[in-house]
Amino acid sequence: MKRSLSTAYNHLFKCQQPLQIIGVSSRYFSKDEHPVMPPCDFEPENYESLPFERILEIRKEKISPSLYTIYNKPILLHQGFKQWLFDYEGRRYLDLFAGIVTVSVGHCHPKVTEAACKQFGRLCHTSNIFLNPTIHQYAEKLTNLMPGNLKVIYLTNSGTEANDLAIQMARLHTGNCDIISLRGGYHGNSPTTSAVTSVGYYKPGVATGFNTYNTMCPDVFRGIWGGSHCRDSPVQTTRKCSCSPGCCEAKGKYIDQLKETLSTCAGRKVAAFIAEPVQGVGGAVQYPKGFLKEAYELVREKGGVCIADEVQTGFGRMGSHFWGFQTHDVMPDIVTMAKGIGNGFPMGAVVTTPEISKAFANFVHFNTFGGNPIACAVGSAVLDVIEEDGLQKNSEVIGTQMLLEFAKLRDAFEIVGDVRGKGLMIGVEMVKDKETRQPLPANEMNLIWEDCKDMGVLFGKGGLYNQTFRIKPPMCITKDDVTFAVEVFKRALIRHMERSAR
Repeated sequence: MKRSLSTAYNHLFKCQQPLQIIGVSSRYFSKDEHPVMPPCDFEPENYESLPFERILEIRKEKISPSLYTIYNKPILLHQGFKQWLFDYEGRRYLDLFAGIVTVSVGHCHPKVTEAACKQFGRLCHTSNIFLNPTIHQYAEKLTNLMPGNLKVIYLTNSGTEANDLAIQMARLHTGNCDIISLRGGYHGNSPTTSAVTSVGYYKPGVATGFNTYNTMCPDVFRGIWGGSHCRDSPVQTTRKCSCSPGCCEAKGKYIDQLKETLSTCAGRKVAAFIAEPVQGVGGAVQYPKGFLKEAYELVREKGGVCIADEVQTGFGRMGSHFWGFQTHDVMPDIVTMAKGIGNGFPMGAVVTTPEISKAFANFVHFNTFGGNPIACAVGSAVLDVIEEDGLQKNSEVIGTQMLLEFAKLRDAFEIVGDVRGKGLMIGVEMVKDKETRQPLPANEMNLIWEDCKDMGVLFGKGGLYNQTFRIKPPMCITKDDVTFAVEVFKRALIRHMERSAR
């Protein structure tokens, strides 16, 4: 049943006391007051570049029209420090989207910056047909973090390149063509990766790759089947189920859909199955426990290999494990990665087994910039910082805190349909009401989004209908930041209720 505006105020603003009613641990603030940002000891430089209006003119006249901006008044960013961004007028924002899940250890982390500057002054670039120490040092350091026989690395410039290469590698190794992916998955925007991407607004509407098929996404909130014990997460859906212990009916039904896809769309043999351990662009969608394990078995029975797309989930963001696939207890044959690998530096990688790499060695594969000295110096520094700053553990502790706090808002507000995720990869799915689970309309999503920005918090958005707020901050975020972010989001929800009641 929907809560009335007056009822919500009784809960949220009852007396001049700290809020306890809906379970958000925070100080009291009035109806018109913004929550107070945690302190930051970084002082940005004065902005001395192009005027804001001139920036907009250049954007309109000179830059690709497909490169859209967000917010009614786009933010002109000037500097960043750890989890904070500063605009040209000196306003500070808590960055909960990390450059689309790219800034892993924090904006301009001193150790990463130092490594880049030092390498830039020593050797900026050389073709990798020459030897240089950085690529070899990095290859050893990264592959040492990979389990099993995943020991051969190919360095690229982006996640799209990495996934494109992985698909080509799978086809060469197996001698098969068909690639299976999940609906809602995002894997890049090249002709090949556009074909396995299954989010409508990223599809160009022209011929892309070939022999690619998608199967039903095992989304236990929005999908046909789901229950209250499906996820590897501190927060489950509010959907009820009657599963016995150790049994997940939803998982079995989604596996049946994959079997049907393999039987009807693909040939007798397949080349690969590619999936993110948690869907990123799709809205932090988590699959039922055990789904990927059975999916991998089915694909291997059809002669295919399994590709784990770790572009958004890797490098400790899951908290409990360094790689997302490890949370599913599976061993992929090929792993792709990018984004957080370089903390914002354009970099990607494919890691596979010696056996698969041999099949790929029958012709020359070359990438001019992949694995250049600066990229490898940066990537190596990122790995050091993750370990030295304890960022994987921080992702687990702070991510759990954030999930549980946002779950309290789900219980208090009718339009917050689902809170999900693991570590610092979180989705908050918005609905018109919990019973129908219809997506909250875009105009309402945008108003909430704008309110959060005006109060100093930057969320991402995703999902098939852009109905999910995506929370994937730099992994150095703190408990105080979480309290602030939750208060801001709560305030934005209250304002939404006020608008709806008019």
